Amino acid sequence: MAEAGTGFLEQLKSCIVWSWTYLWTLWFFIMLFLVYILRVPLKINDNLTTVSMFLNTLTPKFYVALTGTSSLISGLILIFEWWYFRKYGTSFIEQVSVSHLRPLLGGVDNSAPSAASATGGDADSNRQSVSECKVWRNPLNLFRGAEYNRYTWVTGREPLTYYDMNLSAQDHQTFFTCDTDHLRPADAIMQKAWRERNPQARISAAHEALELNECATAYILLAEEEATTIVEAEKLFKQALKAGEGCYRRSQQLQHHGAQYEAQHRRDTNVLVYIKRRLAMCARKLGRTREAVKMMRDLMKEFPLLSMFNIHENLLEALLELQAYADVQAVLAKYDDISLPKSATICYTAALLKARAVSDKFSPEAASRRGLSTAEMNAVEAIHRAVEFNPHVPKYLLEMKSLILPPEHILKRGDSEAIAYAFFHLQHWKRVEGALNLLHCTWEGTFRMIPYPLEKGHLFYPYPICTETADRELLPSFHEVSVYPKKELPFFILFTAGLCSFTAMLALLTHQFPELMGVFAKAFLSTLFAPLNFVMEKVESILPSSLWHQLTRI
Repeated sequence: MAEAGTGFLEQLKSCIVWSWTYLWTLWFFIMLFLVYILRVPLKINDNLTTVSMFLNTLTPKFYVALTGTSSLISGLILIFEWWYFRKYGTSFIEQVSVSHLRPLLGGVDNSAPSAASATGGDADSNRQSVSECKVWRNPLNLFRGAEYNRYTWVTGREPLTYYDMNLSAQDHQTFFTCDTDHLRPADAIMQKAWRERNPQARISAAHEALELNECATAYILLAEEEATTIVEAEKLFKQALKAGEGCYRRSQQLQHHGAQYEAQHRRDTNVLVYIKRRLAMCARKLGRTREAVKMMRDLMKEFPLLSMFNIHENLLEALLELQAYADVQAVLAKYDDISLPKSATICYTAALLKARAVSDKFSPEAASRRGLSTAEMNAVEAIHRAVEFNPHVPKYLLEMKSLILPPEHILKRGDSEAIAYAFFHLQHWKRVEGALNLLHCTWEGTFRMIPYPLEKGHLFYPYPICTETADRELLPSFHEVSVYPKKELPFFILFTAGLCSFTAMLALLTHQFPELMGVFAKAFLSTLFAPLNFVMEKVESILPSSLWHQLTRI
């Protein structure tokens, strides 16, 4: 019985919701008809006469106060809506309407789909969304002590967010620790140090670990956070390399003796690769670019399977500095493959090489007259491909937006990746004559090929909608995050802006010209209610005036 009663109530509720959803016009006319029928017992005419007499006795000051108050309230709503939109990227009123009012009116709640309605396509799209919004370690990240901290000392601003540093702490625990660290006192101290939030506490723990043993991870922490120059960091990394190679050789001999030894060897491999890559970056920063290229090539040959560090992106940047464009093309031929994940470095470096072949003689006027040659068409298509992958980069390369220090983690296709790429590669675009001019003339043409980037892409997947939220977490608050596609102002912001302006204008006019505005208001109201009065007269001429009395007799 209880189940039958519950089912009946649910069916009744669904019928009412359906009627409000599809038959609201009929309900509206029924309500109007009832109001008309009940106008005599409800004394609607008398009440309207009383209201009109009351309004006629009001002074212009009342209308000034009314319109002024309306303008103030709508202005406050406008300010709040604008602040909410700038911070969260959506309208507060619209969000409340969709989240709370729509389910009450029979709308579908998309935020909680049932398990039965989840199809394979939905699961695939969810997995794609998660993979697209994955945060990656920046392969060209700077040194905290020698670069990030120096920026803080000079400007007083923090270039790294808490979210970014927390991701780095998780990376360090993943790469530099293993389950057997508690068996070695120095490694046990470093295991706690990587979890420590206070930088001074981490540095103190690293010194404590070095007092016990030559610990490679302790040298890494000191090189990253305590060294104030790249030269000091390089010295510490060389000491770390000496200690790391010894640990790597020992664990390599024991890696097949059990799961614990295998985990320790994996940790020692990560430590050794990290040290060698950072040493190569130190050589690159100190001007020894050829030495850095050799170290990166050797590292990629020695550990070809460790692609998580993206060492090829460091190699591409160093080769561009040497202007070894043939070697750059060879690296791109290996990594710019359809089966491998793309990056801004891959796409824009490929575009730069193709632009280099035509940019020195490119003229937009000449191209418009004679059309694009095959080489120019290839360069333009490469630029369009790069812009589709990451549309935020051109504004930084063309210096339409100011650069900041890149974060330690980036979001592919997001503003954080664009900053990281332009920070290191802007000089390479400037070195190629005419490359930035070609980019300036052609990059905006990409958006004509993808009018709905969130729904359908041209050469890549649709642009992910999560980039803005993730970039706001990765980038400091003083940076204005680049948003793509550009969001239009919500309807309620435009509506409240118009309402605020209109009511403010009415308040001003009523205060300055009270009599004229009174005449205008009466004329406007009479014109507004003229169709309604006409309909009422026609209805009264058709229906008998004693209809209510006849209904009461029945």
